Amino acid sequence: MSIRRRRDGFDWEAVEVLAYKEEGAAPFKAITRRTLFDRPDMAGELRYFEIAAGGHSTLERHQHAHAVMILTGRGRCLIGGDVHLLGPMDLVDIAPGVWHQFRAAAGETLGFLCLVDRDRDRPSLPTPDERAELCADAVVAAFLGED
Repeated sequence: MSIRRRRDGFDWEAVEVLAYKEEGAAPFKAITRRTLFDRPDMAGELRYFEIAAGGHSTLERHQHAHAVMILTGRGRCLIGGDVHLLGPMDLVDIAPGVWHQFRAAAGETLGFLCLVDRDRDRPSLPTPDERAELCADAVVAAFLGED
């Protein structure tokens, strides 16, 4: 199919709304994903994520890079040891091996496109020691303490 028309909001014809991850696989809250493009003849996969107000993605890292474009809403993200404010049309570049997490602001749905390698490794979660190291910074500790 060469064209999948937009429905309401950020839904498209023939694009299924999927669970972000399996329940219990990792900590997250109020997030869905849609795979927009995933073809065997392309090196990348384009996905759309939507985090409901107050929700968040998993704190994780992996050996593949992410290219993220915020489409709608406001929130914050942790990249490495820094917390950044996010708004529409912001671009987020996440290098391999860097801890990251996205959070929607209260009262806002955060929607973003994410481009990744089609063939990629599985994410890793922080050990208690790695989380404690991240939380040594008070700003990061406050960000992560919102669970």
